[in-house]
Amino acid sequence: MGTRRFTAYSAKHLDELLRRARLDEEERLKVRAVATVLPFRTNAYVVDELIDWTAAPDDPIYRLVFPQADMLPADDVARLAGLLRSGAPAPELQAEANRVRQGLNPHPAGQMDLNVPRIGLDPVPGMQHKYPETVLFFPKQGQTCHAYCTYCFRWAQFVGDADLKFASDDVKQLVEYLKAHPDVTSVLLTGGDPMIMGEPVLKRYIEPLLEIEQLESIRIGTKSLAYWPQRFVSDPDADATLRLFEKVVAAGKNLAFMAHFTHPRELEPDLVATAAERITGTGATIRTQAPVIRSINDYPAAWEVMWRRQLTLGMIPYYMFVERDTGPQDYFAVPLVRAYEVFRDAYAAVSGLCRTVRGPSMSATPGKVCVDGVAEISGQKVFVLHFIQARDPALVGKPFFARYDPNAVWLTDLRPAFADRFPFEQIPQNTRLSA
Repeated sequence: MGTRRFTAYSAKHLDELLRRARLDEEERLKVRAVATVLPFRTNAYVVDELIDWTAAPDDPIYRLVFPQADMLPADDVARLAGLLRSGAPAPELQAEANRVRQGLNPHPAGQMDLNVPRIGLDPVPGMQHKYPETVLFFPKQGQTCHAYCTYCFRWAQFVGDADLKFASDDVKQLVEYLKAHPDVTSVLLTGGDPMIMGEPVLKRYIEPLLEIEQLESIRIGTKSLAYWPQRFVSDPDADATLRLFEKVVAAGKNLAFMAHFTHPRELEPDLVATAAERITGTGATIRTQAPVIRSINDYPAAWEVMWRRQLTLGMIPYYMFVERDTGPQDYFAVPLVRAYEVFRDAYAAVSGLCRTVRGPSMSATPGKVCVDGVAEISGQKVFVLHFIQARDPALVGKPFFARYDPNAVWLTDLRPAFADRFPFEQIPQNTRLSA
């Protein structure tokens, strides 16, 4: 397993793979219809090593990477399936798929507007700057993944529509922007997955950052440890990649490897332990995060097992997120009260060393909002919330309250308690960061 070459599967392989899940022809057609709207990609490691095909289509890893027939509204699926069945021309099918996509909030939390940085009056492509100290950069060659998660909030990056995509290969512009913003102390390379890039390309993006004195940390957001741990063990450039990590640490920067693990099975292979040991051996840290997802990990034992296993592998449990308000959110969303219960019960079952984790957290337009619990105050049942991070730094850490709603799944579903508006509604939301 450790020496296998990477083999990707795309939508053209979907029907063949679905037969392994024993889906009949009509069901496979519906899944293919969903895949015209939402991206599909997986690989041989996920298919052969992680999925329990005897349990498919209910297997959690299968559900994590394969589209489901009921992910989209039934009427939309029926129209798309009808076009596929009739052999409709590709432009007609694409037009219908695009129409459905536009109703899925492809770029939540102000990504296309509020988070776009500027140099002078000109927007800077391939970057986001939501919080004063952190800049996100989307390297052009890293805007795909070893496999796509069906719940991914960045699904719009992968559907081939340039208007929906963030990407840049202009490292000089990134450096120029950082030097003009001395308050920025952290850069997050994201995507997609930067670890899809080979070491020579990754180095072109990372090395210029090492000369920027103000930078304290470089983060890499990646699912590669779960979906292709060979990247750090047996790939041809695995050793060179680790040497690059060592160079970042030697330059006095914290290299934070932001690893996504969504289900305990992703942590079981010995290859993951080997990859994690090699990464941490460079001086990098591995922090783990994932959203709580209905039908995949929406029960406390999943998180307890993940956090404990991550700890033994030298990783730092970091975030439990709430599924974002984009794509098939209705399919995957867990009510906030349930997300809190899952977090609380898992948190109570682990040692203090695992309790570095925070959540459940919503990465919403005004910032990262954490659900701290449910309480009764002055006879009113409320959610207790606080900002872990915010556009307005003055809001960070300050508790606020929302009326209890057992059906709420996102910040916009909530209504303020003990006030006419939430604290973040009292500040302008169109503030731009520019040079």
